[in-house]
Formats: sequence, C-alpha cells, structure tokens
Amino acid sequence: MTDPTPGSIDTDLLDEPRLVVEPGVAARVSAVAAPVLHGMGYRLVRIKISGEAGCTVQIMAERPDGSMQIEDCEAISRALSPVLDVADPIERAYRLEISSPGIDRPLVRRSDFERFSGHLVKIEMAVAHEGRKRFRGTIAGVEGGAVRLNRDDVKAGEEAGVWLTMEDIAEARLVLTDELIAESMRRGKQAERELKRSLGLEPPAAPHAGLHKSKPAKKPAPKNTKQHRLAAERARRGEIDPERGD
Repeated sequence: MTDPTPGSIDTDLLDEPRLVVEPGVAARVSAVAAPVLHGMGYRLVRIKISGEAGCTVQIMAERPDGSMQIEDCEAISRALSPVLDVADPIERAYRLEISSPGIDRPLVRRSDFERFSGHLVKIEMAVAHEGRKRFRGTIAGVEGGAVRLNRDDVKAGEEAGVWLTMEDIAEARLVLTDELIAESMRRGKQAERELKRSLGLEPPAAPHAGLHKSKPAKKPAPKNTKQHRLAAERARRGEIDPERGD
C-alpha cells in the first residue's frame, strides 16, 4: 500500500507540472522533495514552512488519483528525511511533517481546477488582476492556462465571470461546503473499493450488476392453518372426500 504499483499509476497525471508554486526557502525544499516523491509515484502538492514548534516544514503530497493514506505519509517521511538531511535546504533545525491535501485542499495543477469544477474556491493572486488580488467564487471551467471563476461577491454593475491566469495565482484553496464533503466521501468510498479489488480482497463487480434484480422466492403456503385442521376433522368423520374437497 505504501508503494503505488506501476500499472496503477497514471503517468500523465504524475508528470503534470504545478502551476501554483512557492517562492523562497519553500522553493528550495521543493527542488529536493519533488524528484523523490515523483520517483515513489507521488505528486507534490504544496510546501509550507511555519514557526510552529520552532520551525515546521509541511510537505503535502498525494497519489496521482488524489488519494493518500497514513501509510503513504510514513513511507514518504522515511524516504525523504535522509535526502533533506544531506541537501540541507534549511539552515536551522526543523520538524518534518508529511500530510495529505485534505478536503479543503489547495489547487496547484490544471487538473485540480478541472476536477473541482463547480465547487467554491478562494484565490489569492501573486499578480493583481484588474486591480485586485483576492477572489472568491465557483470554478466554471478551464481554458488554456486560465481558470474561469463566477464570483459570489460581485457588486452592482460588475461582471460575475472572470478569467484568472493560473501561473499568476499565489494560492487557490477549496472552501469547505456540504457539497464538497459529500463528493469527498463518494471519492473515498470508490477509491477504497478499487484498492480492495486491486489487492484481491473484494470480487470484481458483475458486468450487469444492478441491471436486473431477481424476485425473492415465494414463501411456501402454511400447512397447519385453521382451515386445514377443520378439513382434516371433517374428513375423519367422513363428511367430505379429502381428495376432492367439499
């Protein structure tokens, strides 16, 4: 489970570059971490350096299909820690933290924006668009290197739709909604079923499963009802022929 099998990896998604990247020290960590993750079959999502516990380096990663388990985080930590120790991209002591993107995840690749089309997102631009840097709205599609956003904070006389260049985005993050939670649960159950099938723990779905439902077998008629007992008594007295009834 810690090592994605070669046949299960979508190489196009694995090789897809990030369009939203970090500057400064985080970029140096990215240059070391990204090749290691790629070699293991994972994609780098984001690197965040904070002052928690002195200094914490959070590396967010995922499989190409978007899934990520605790075992994956542990495998990445074991592989990446010695590489970072040798490369030493940070000049002070730090705590390494490997995590999944989470439900309200960052969007850093074109496929992320496509996959979550129709969901609410907050975007902060590195390069201002028409004089503003912060946007909030529903993803309405991707074309070329830009994402269309239907803003939910428009004022009178303003256009709701806006095209934002993905490479000019500093940060894009999904907003936690009931719809997003429901979709995440569906994706999680589907990924769990596919993983069980790949490991041979669950039989494959029948080709026509769900198309025809067999009718439940009828229960046999009871043989000891009041009617049966009365007929037996009358037959004993010779009032009726039990073979012909009355």
